Amino acid sequence: MDGVTAVSTSGTVRQNEAGRRPRVLIIVQNLPVPFDRRVWLECRALTAAGYEVTVVCPKGEGDPVHEVVDGGTLLKYPPYAPGGRAAGFVIEYAYSFLATARLALRARRDGRFDVVQACNPPDIFWPLARWMRRRDGSRFVFDHHDLCPELYESRFPDGRSLPHRGLLALERATFRAADQVISTNGSYARIAVERGDKTPADVTVVRTGPDPLRLRQRDPVPELKRGRRHLVAYLGVMGPQDGVDLAVRAADHVVHTLGRTDVSFTFMGAGDCHAQLLALRDELQLQDYVELPGRVSDETLVDVLSTADLGLSPDPKNPLNDLSTMNKTLEYMAFGLPVVAFDLTETRVSAENAAVYVPDGDIPGYAASIVRLLDDPPLRRAMGEIGRARIDGAFGWPYQRSTYIQVYDSILGRGRVPKPRVISLPDTAGTDDRTRRDA
Repeated sequence: MDGVTAVSTSGTVRQNEAGRRPRVLIIVQNLPVPFDRRVWLECRALTAAGYEVTVVCPKGEGDPVHEVVDGGTLLKYPPYAPGGRAAGFVIEYAYSFLATARLALRARRDGRFDVVQACNPPDIFWPLARWMRRRDGSRFVFDHHDLCPELYESRFPDGRSLPHRGLLALERATFRAADQVISTNGSYARIAVERGDKTPADVTVVRTGPDPLRLRQRDPVPELKRGRRHLVAYLGVMGPQDGVDLAVRAADHVVHTLGRTDVSFTFMGAGDCHAQLLALRDELQLQDYVELPGRVSDETLVDVLSTADLGLSPDPKNPLNDLSTMNKTLEYMAFGLPVVAFDLTETRVSAENAAVYVPDGDIPGYAASIVRLLDDPPLRRAMGEIGRARIDGAFGWPYQRSTYIQVYDSILGRGRVPKPRVISLPDTAGTDDRTRRDA
C-alpha cells in the first residue's frame, strides 16, 4: 500500500488519536527482508492495515542499506558470518545487537514506535524492547520463529552445556519481556506457556502459510526434467540439521540401487552445507541426476515446483525439527505436490494425508517411498489435492493474516477489535485445531 491513509476491512480509517499511523519496528537477524518470507508477509499485512512499518535486518548480497519497498522501510547492516563454531555465534549476536540498536535508534528519530516486534533466532533483542517501553511506552511482540535451545542442541549435541543453559535464560528473558507472543505452531505455543510462563491469553498461533494466490501451479517446463520422465524437488535451507545429505543419499539409492535412471532431482537452496552436498553428490556419481543450483529466483522456484512430481522434506528427527513446521512442506502443498517426509510431529500436523511418512533415518525406505509415489499417478494426484485444499483453507496466509493483524489491533486497542481467540493447548504437543499458524 503506497497511500498515506489506510482503510481497514471494516471500512474505518486506521489512524490513532493524533492522526498519525501507529509505528511498528520489526527486528530480524537471521535473514534479510524481503527474503524472509514470513516477515515480509507480516510487513505487507501491517502496511495494508494502516501501520507504518520499519524493518531492521542484515543485508543480502547487493541489497542497499536503506530502501522503501511496498510502503515498508528497510534498514540493513552488513552481516557477520560466524562459521560453524559455537563461539562464533556469541560474536555474531553481539555484533548484530549493536548494529540493530544503532539503526533502530536512528529510525526512532522520526518518532516513537508503538510496537517493537523481535523475530528470533536469536533471543537477544529484549533489552532494546524494554528500553523502548520505558522510554516511549512501546509494546513488545515476540514473533517466535525458532526454538534456540533446541537449535543449539540439534547442531551441537554435547548435552546440557553452559551455552545451552545460556540460551534457555535468554529465551526466558524474552518471554518475560513480551506483551504478546506469536507462535508459529501449537508445539511452540505450548513451550511459550510451559517454559516461558506466559498465559494462554498472551499467546497466539500465526502460521507461516504460503500465499495461495502467489504460490500455485502453472504450466510445467519439461526441459527442467533434463530428458527424464520424473522430477523430484527439494526447496529450503541446507544446514547441518536440514537433512539434505539424507535426500542426496536417498537419490543415490533410487538411481544406483533401485536402478531408476528415469528420475532427475533438483535441490534448490543454500546454506552452510551446500559445498559439502556438492562433494557428496560427486562422490556418489550423481552429477547427471542431482542438480544443486543454490539459491534460485522466485521464477525458477515456481517453474521447478510446477514441473516436479513430488517434494522432499528430509529433515531428520531432532529436538528442533520434531516441533518445528517446515515452510518447504507447505510450499510443496501449495503446488499440489505430494510430500515424502521423515515422521515428525509438526510435519504430520501440517500435511496429514498429503505426505508419506518414513521412520527417521530410513534412507532405503525413503527412496522406496519416492519410487512408489512416482509409479502411482492417481495417488500423487489425490495427495496433491489434499495438500492444496489445506493451503486454500486454514494453512494459507490469507486465513492467518487476519489473526496476525488482530494481535496488533488488540494490543493497541484499535477499532475495538477483540483479541484473537485464546488458544487451547492440547495434551499432546503438536496437535492442531487448524486455526493456528506456523513457521
